[in-house]
Amino acid sequence: MSKAIYNRTLLKISGEALSGEGVYGIDPTILPVIAQQIKEVMDSGVEMGIVVGGGNIWRGAEASTWGMDRATADYAGMLATIINALALQDALERQGVVTRTQTAITVQAVAEPYIRRRAIRHLEKKRAVIFAAGSGNPYMTTDTAAALRAIEIEAEVLLMAKNNVDGVYDADPAKYPEAKRFDRLRYIDALNLRLEVMDPTALTMCMENHLPIIVFNLQAPHSIERVVMGEPIGTLVADEV
Repeated sequence: MSKAIYNRTLLKISGEALSGEGVYGIDPTILPVIAQQIKEVMDSGVEMGIVVGGGNIWRGAEASTWGMDRATADYAGMLATIINALALQDALERQGVVTRTQTAITVQAVAEPYIRRRAIRHLEKKRAVIFAAGSGNPYMTTDTAAALRAIEIEAEVLLMAKNNVDGVYDADPAKYPEAKRFDRLRYIDALNLRLEVMDPTALTMCMENHLPIIVFNLQAPHSIERVVMGEPIGTLVADEV
């Protein structure tokens, strides 16, 4: 592997990416593939924090439309991210990657509480750190949690791994085949055009802290490795283009 252009990254994996071709749950064939990619990247010396979503198991915003209290629904969603985090942790450890899961809500029997200085120390010791339970607050998405944790651990880039979407488009490519994919995009343009990079709170947080975002397709071969090596895949969102 060539030399990576980043020393410390934050990888955001959507819950949907873990379900593979299914619509619910965890596809057991997907986890080893993701874990192997992460191992290859970490073997090159890159420090990696990971935030995983929970949409393959539970969506708080949807549950609230059924009449469920929104805060309660969101806390249930945080528990879903912990399930995904533990599954990914197991897959990584099977690949020989020393891994720690930290949660924003207390679940002492299965994971550490999130402590910023401890997380950074784990990264410095070349351990993968999975941040679960979002930010610990209802009404906040895991996109916001990914932006927050990336800034807190002083990551150089936020890697947004999507499920079968290879970047940011000016329209939904599934509905509009003529949709244009952006190679590079400014934060302010993504906000003004209401493009679905991530939720506006997370995007604004990245803009204010000058944290570059790369949106790419997790399902593409060796996609994580290619991104950290600097190969121009996906869409780069940054201050200037």
